[in-house]
Amino acid sequence: MTLWRTAATAIAAMTLLAACAAEAPTASDRPAEPSSPATSMAPADAPSPADDGAVATAPGAYVSWEDYDADPAVAAGTAVVLFFHAPWCPDCRATEAALDADGVPDGLTVVKVDFDSATDLRRRYGVTVQHTFVQLGDGGDAVQKWTGSVSGADIASQLV
Repeated sequence: MTLWRTAATAIAAMTLLAACAAEAPTASDRPAEPSSPATSMAPADAPSPADDGAVATAPGAYVSWEDYDADPAVAAGTAVVLFFHAPWCPDCRATEAALDADGVPDGLTVVKVDFDSATDLRRRYGVTVQHTFVQLGDGGDAVQKWTGSVSGADIASQLV
């Protein structure tokens, strides 16, 4: 008896689904929508781009090498600059204080690397003095290297 009830329920469900599918409009039944550059495939609840043409960028961040090395996604959507820092270096301390006080501009991630202990990274990027900045490309290769920046805005102004 239970088998018959289960079979009858399954047949009723399939009949209902078939009826719904037959009534649902297909793409050919709907009028064509005009295509334009403003039309997108984004979900209806997705934020729209700014009217002034500005492109949204990821927020800036100041992270340690350990955090970046463990999860490079912390810098997703940003330019990445390694900051070879030494705690005994007055210029390094001044830059760190500025980054802590003023923050890092949007679209930039500054990665603090300990100059004294990161000998492999220093060798890899040819860093010979503390307070050196190395902009990384997508593959982790150096794009450029410089010294002397004091703030997040200074670092951002050097980006290529």
